[in-house]
Amino acid sequence: MSAGNRTDWGSAAGPEVWAGSGVEVEGSELPTFSAAAKVRVGATIVLFVSSAGGNLAVLWSVTRPRPSQTRPSPVRRLFAHLAAADLLVTFVVMPLDATWNITVQWLAGDIACRTLMFLKLMAMYAAAFLPVVIGLDRQAAVLNPLGPRSGGRKLLGAAWGLSFLLAVPQLFLFHTVQRAGPVPFTQCVTKGSFKAQWQETTYNLFTFCCLFLLPLTVMAICYSRIVLSVSSTQTTKASHAPDGEFALRRSFDTRPRVRLRALRLALLVLLTFTLCWTPYYLLGLWYWFSPTMLSEVPPSLSHILFLFGLLNAPLDPLLYGAFTLGCQKGRHQPRIDSSKEGGSGRMPDQALTQLEVQANVISKEEEAKETFL
Repeated sequence: MSAGNRTDWGSAAGPEVWAGSGVEVEGSELPTFSAAAKVRVGATIVLFVSSAGGNLAVLWSVTRPRPSQTRPSPVRRLFAHLAAADLLVTFVVMPLDATWNITVQWLAGDIACRTLMFLKLMAMYAAAFLPVVIGLDRQAAVLNPLGPRSGGRKLLGAAWGLSFLLAVPQLFLFHTVQRAGPVPFTQCVTKGSFKAQWQETTYNLFTFCCLFLLPLTVMAICYSRIVLSVSSTQTTKASHAPDGEFALRRSFDTRPRVRLRALRLALLVLLTFTLCWTPYYLLGLWYWFSPTMLSEVPPSLSHILFLFGLLNAPLDPLLYGAFTLGCQKGRHQPRIDSSKEGGSGRMPDQALTQLEVQANVISKEEEAKETFL
């Protein structure tokens, strides 16, 4: 599970359940590399390739210097960190899961067990906290556009710092356990780290709240406030501006369009986060409160839900790429064609008015592009 206590649902569910590697175990038999696990490994490899390629491309795109920008764009900086978090998931969680399914048991030793479980949970925390930072930053940009923008850096530092600190317990909870018997079998589990079942359940619920419930709640509040603010602002401007002036400003001022594109992108990040992780965590909650469900749910279902959660990492760069292409199409400035006025050589009054409006908003437009792109 992405909470870090297991790749599936039962690292310490019972004496004969070794589900840390995502393999099945029946009765007293050792786990095997089942057909469902093989499909899971193949799908994980596909997700790894797509996520690595997409997020590396995003990281290169948002960090390369741009002659038209005198300072780093807030949105580009935020998505650079989101791509870094997705890459951490890509290069830690995905290879770990695939390798563990193939080897069935843990072969890397106790230090690697603790370290990799720590890195795994840190990656999942970072991937959950970075969309929250984006939501908070977009809320500040829309609700207080003239305010200081230094808060984004502080939020980024807090997100990475919390991801590190909240994952530290993994270093002490996880350890290798060897099963006694004629066939040596070692697994990386939390078995024995909790004195009572309620302690493990409490820890799992805490990670669930930090990884899913809290980020989802904060993002929902942020985007609800943004939508209400944008809707009320547009309604107010449309009702107070003269028809001709409002039409001209709507034609030339691209700041609302760029702002809405940035808002749509952030909303899509929230939507993919919700769709990818909600079914997975709901199954996890079911297991925590009813461990016997492990024998009731088909193993293939847990495999599918785990892969559904990993799908979030390769989807983020696709969303950012679609957003960037849409903004590039809208960068071309409209031109005034005076040839339709009978070739008199005199610019019509309407064209002059349009040029005056364009001159008034051009500097603000460029500033908006730097702010939201």
